[in-house]
Amino acid sequence: MAGLAASGSNPDVDLLYDINGLAREAPHWLDRIVEFVGEYGLLLAMVLLVLWCWWTVRRRPVSAEDAASSVAALVWVPLAAGLAVLVNVPIRGFVERPRPFLDHQGLEVLVSGKTDYSFVSDHATITMAMGVALFVAHRRFGLVGIGLGLVEGFCRVYMGVHYPTDVIGGSRSVRRWRCCCRRWPRCCSPPC
Repeated sequence: MAGLAASGSNPDVDLLYDINGLAREAPHWLDRIVEFVGEYGLLLAMVLLVLWCWWTVRRRPVSAEDAASSVAALVWVPLAAGLAVLVNVPIRGFVERPRPFLDHQGLEVLVSGKTDYSFVSDHATITMAMGVALFVAHRRFGLVGIGLGLVEGFCRVYMGVHYPTDVIGGSRSVRRWRCCCRRWPRCCSPPC
């Protein structure tokens, strides 16, 4: 690791410049769309996806017990998001990694006013946690939710407010939630 720092070659920073460089070359209107989507749009889309899943699971013609267990699993979606962010708080305080635009020149920063620490990305963590918890309730909706989480991570790097490893760190912390999901009570598991 010291060799990477001494040589000046850092794959995390290189990837940051590559992805954020797309913002410099993109038209202004596209930057505004990615800014809105990355800040608010994907979180809103995730909430709508959870509501759609709830509506679908409730109306699915299966036994009352299967429907009840799927709806119970959906209760874990917002809880998983909230708990994942609570786990991020001490990690962020321990790592204290500044935002990339504070340490690196030439980045196209699409969102101003970000003064807190960069590692771990809350947006990426929330969307991934919701996607993984949604996967427990309904696999197809969960795959869409996980896809939204990946898009959220890309948007955060594109906007210049996170390093790629900030997003990966958020996804890795969600992996622990996946392990917890496997240990949830039988009543909260989706029907096969």
